[in-house]
Amino acid sequence: MTTDAFLADCRARLAFDLLSNTWNAVVLWALRDGPSRPVDLRERIGGISSKVLTETLRRLQFNGLVDRQAHPGAPARVEYRLTALGRTLLAPIEAVGAWAFEHGDEVMAAQEAASTPAPQPPRSSRREPSDPRAGVREAAPRL
Repeated sequence: MTTDAFLADCRARLAFDLLSNTWNAVVLWALRDGPSRPVDLRERIGGISSKVLTETLRRLQFNGLVDRQAHPGAPARVEYRLTALGRTLLAPIEAVGAWAFEHGDEVMAAQEAASTPAPQPPRSSRREPSDPRAGVREAAPRL
């Protein structure tokens, strides 16, 4: 097993991929206190559509991080809960969240600085006469 995260077959890349999707970590964190129905998850998370929540839950279930439990009855009820494997990601998610809390202002300042155009020197209204032909148009050759 390799630990070089830049190699395609490295397991660390699998973990980075799981955490790189914004909603994966958010949904896992929202499920940390126990099972929840999709409608309750949507209310708790905020800003996530039903479609995206469903896609995220399916992706997490596919990866063995979330378990889906259907309860019979009318109407049918579905709950999602973290698996033991899913619980193992809570500590890394918490660590990333703590890092963001500590360094988030610095990141946002860097983003703002990068998106703000650099100030341009003021343009002079006078032309410097360094080249006597400056600003003089040459006639196009006649054919």
